[in-house]
Amino acid sequence: MEINSAEFVISNTDVKKCPAGQLPEYAFIGRSNVGKSSLINMLTGRTKLAMTSSTPGKTMLINHFLINNNWYIVDLPGYGYAKRGHKGQEQIRTVIEDYILEREQMTNLFVLIDSRLEPQKIDLEFMEWLGENGIPFSIVFTKADKLKGGKLMNNINSYLRELRKQWDELPPYFISSSESRLGKKELLEYIESINKTINQKS
Repeated sequence: MEINSAEFVISNTDVKKCPAGQLPEYAFIGRSNVGKSSLINMLTGRTKLAMTSSTPGKTMLINHFLINNNWYIVDLPGYGYAKRGHKGQEQIRTVIEDYILEREQMTNLFVLIDSRLEPQKIDLEFMEWLGENGIPFSIVFTKADKLKGGKLMNNINSYLRELRKQWDELPPYFISSSESRLGKKELLEYIESINKTINQKS
């Protein structure tokens, strides 16, 4: 798939104010500082489409980007930023949960995982919650360029072993690097295949 156009449409904290219509939406979420904005920019080939910040946890909005005039990338707030305070964390949690549970147009949720880290409890619990609620999701291991040799696959295999303790069948997963553009082709082909399935049904 070639991305010919990518434009910012709207930011908000209320799922009811998301764009009207039935275009499929592919949402991206992860812990703060996991490289979400960089991944979105890499996928779209637009260096400043999603705003990257040196301050983790700054994004508190649902951001819609219209792609090729026929589907959306949705940039969701990062979760689990400790310095936000309890009230702030609860507000973000509400924004995230309302979108995920109520937005019928959300076709797939990409959960971003930092490939450099051991499995984090907050990520595992979030994915378990997605499973309990029947939310279609995939995993994207980010920052793959930061690990050398076999360390990357060792980390990912360790993560998959941890997931198998909870899941009979693993969700689709991708390995990415915003620096080297690793995973771009695979992610876009995956989105394209889902879009084709949707078009065939309609």
